[in-house]
Amino acid sequence: MKRNYILLLVAVLSCISLSCEKDFLDKKPDSALLVPESLEDLQALLDNSNSVMNYAPYLSAFSTDDFYITDNGFTSAQFDVRNSYTWAAEIYQPGSAVTDWNRMYQQVFYANVVLDKLKDLAAEPGSQAIYNQVKGSALFYRAFAFYNLAQQFAAPYWAATAGQEPGIPLRLTADVNEPSKRATLLETYARITGDLEEASGLVPDRAAYKTRPGKAAVVAMLARVYQTMEDYPAAASFATSALQLNSTLVDYNALNVSAARPLPAALPDANDEVLFYCIMSNSGLTSALSGVDAGLYASYDVNDLRRAAFFTDKGNGLVNFKGSYTGTANVFAGIATDEVYLIRAESYARNGETEKAMQDLNDLLQKRWKAGTFTPLTADDAENALRQVLAERRKELVYRNLRWTDLRRLNRDPRFALTLQRVVQGATHTLPPGDKRYVFPIPDNVIATSGIEQNPR
Repeated sequence: MKRNYILLLVAVLSCISLSCEKDFLDKKPDSALLVPESLEDLQALLDNSNSVMNYAPYLSAFSTDDFYITDNGFTSAQFDVRNSYTWAAEIYQPGSAVTDWNRMYQQVFYANVVLDKLKDLAAEPGSQAIYNQVKGSALFYRAFAFYNLAQQFAAPYWAATAGQEPGIPLRLTADVNEPSKRATLLETYARITGDLEEASGLVPDRAAYKTRPGKAAVVAMLARVYQTMEDYPAAASFATSALQLNSTLVDYNALNVSAARPLPAALPDANDEVLFYCIMSNSGLTSALSGVDAGLYASYDVNDLRRAAFFTDKGNGLVNFKGSYTGTANVFAGIATDEVYLIRAESYARNGETEKAMQDLNDLLQKRWKAGTFTPLTADDAENALRQVLAERRKELVYRNLRWTDLRRLNRDPRFALTLQRVVQGATHTLPPGDKRYVFPIPDNVIATSGIEQNPR
């Protein structure tokens, strides 16, 4: 009975959070079906990982230089994928749902349902830890969704202008009648970091399941956010906190790198590097008609086990990706300790701490190279250390839903700015640094119903 109740609750909430039909909202459902009544109900709502909570956007991944699509693959790709891949001015098919927007705000809605109910649901004796876990998890999920939305639908963060740049709508209650408006970019990131910092004091150090956030995941996410904001001292501090809780790295020498799925399954608990499990909404990135960028593939040394663990050479210049940290065909978009090491290494390098940066980098790489072949990397200065860290970040975090954010933040630095170019069916497409197309358009139906400001393309 309890399971049936939760399934019905989830179905109704999904309809409300995604529906744009006024007549649906006019038909008020029985409130007993809408309002969970216990901590168990609230946790069950947040545990809806298979269809709502543990997903990240995917269209921006198609816009990166991680991979390419063959001409045949391009022809068969869905409308919004083709347009994202070629950086078109218009992305979405008219009248179609935009999953990258809808699912993230569905996550926000679920989190807000939980947070609203918790205000009226006092922790009973002996249940404070569970109460805190549920509240901390809801805050994390909301912040995670807001962050992912900001990477796609708002401009890159720059402290000097963040107070004037439009951010995203910050839905902070489950009231569907509350009008939407865009917060500033400064307000957007303040809410993200505020939710995460509050969550870090509520969740347990280690979650019972990788689909839930533990403290290591929360502070690792804070490190990612502060890196995105280019606040490198804060990023290093939170990365250190995360590594104090979990510094495990998988030794790739223990893997069968030639296997179809070399990485251990993240669920239920086989990959000790995974701090928080999340996948991209679309797995077309691993289609047989798409391959890793040739220059990126060539950058892996023959003794670098990631070359074989991550990729399969299909011949004729086509190299497919196989090395997802899910251990399955699903593309990982969560949080893992290898990313945390690289966040701290980059932060150390930018803060002038060359030796510490190289130590973190070498701690990671010695687990990635064939035993007995790795010579620790050295750097004469912080500049050289930074270049090496960024080069390894590119190779380690491929197909992890991080490259788009990296391109956006690094493009402001002439040392690392890139002009992306693709040739698709004989036509050349180019994306220069700082282009307006680094910000995705907000779906037209959202603009029409809310009147919020559209992103220029």
